[in-house]
Amino acid sequence: MKNHYMISHEEWVIVIRVLGAMMIGALIGFERTFHGRPAGFRTHALVCIASSILMIVTVYQNEWMTVMPIDSIRTDPARMAQGIMTGIGFLGAGVIFKEGLTVRGLTTAASIWVTAAIGILIGIGFWFAAVIGALATLTVLSLFRLIENRLPSEFYAHHVLAFARDKVMTADKLREMLGTHGFSIANLSSRLSDGGKQFEYRMVLRSRDPKSAEALSQHLRGLPEVIEFRISPTGD
Repeated sequence: MKNHYMISHEEWVIVIRVLGAMMIGALIGFERTFHGRPAGFRTHALVCIASSILMIVTVYQNEWMTVMPIDSIRTDPARMAQGIMTGIGFLGAGVIFKEGLTVRGLTTAASIWVTAAIGILIGIGFWFAAVIGALATLTVLSLFRLIENRLPSEFYAHHVLAFARDKVMTADKLREMLGTHGFSIANLSSRLSDGGKQFEYRMVLRSRDPKSAEALSQHLRGLPEVIEFRISPTGD
């Protein structure tokens, strides 16, 4: 006689929770992938799955703890959740990188962290909170991006401007030129470079209009005394 293995109710619950974690993690990750972020579709799906199955381990302790009586040793779900969130912190830190004075990847790190939290909720079967959390996360990542772009805000950029040593623009004239393009200088420093042949201004520019950067770039390209320049917008 053939033995037909029947999947138990508990096993179906586990399958549904893991698949649910995969789908919700993938949805959040898709938004990150769509915007070209380093941790995207697969990373978020794996984070959510990992968090879910680790919590399933604590929920169904009696399914795997068969060596000794179940009452003698019990895993603490709260400590497991704490360990998951601590471990995710290292993964989140890996997507944050510094480019000059600009820090990028903070939103992606936060999305990984919240995806792990949603995976924990799915693992313990708290579907309502998990779905609400997923919808709130997707709203913040997509809809809030549109709102943020429409909100009045200041535009910051790191600016490096190099002149030949004998053709340096004075600081007062520099401030006047930047002011005509809608910029103010948050801080200003200077140095000699290229063995003393070049003079560099380094500063942080501030403006209410992000389009001012392109106008400033066009103006600087037309100045023969400018050897080189760089305008690097800050942002997440």
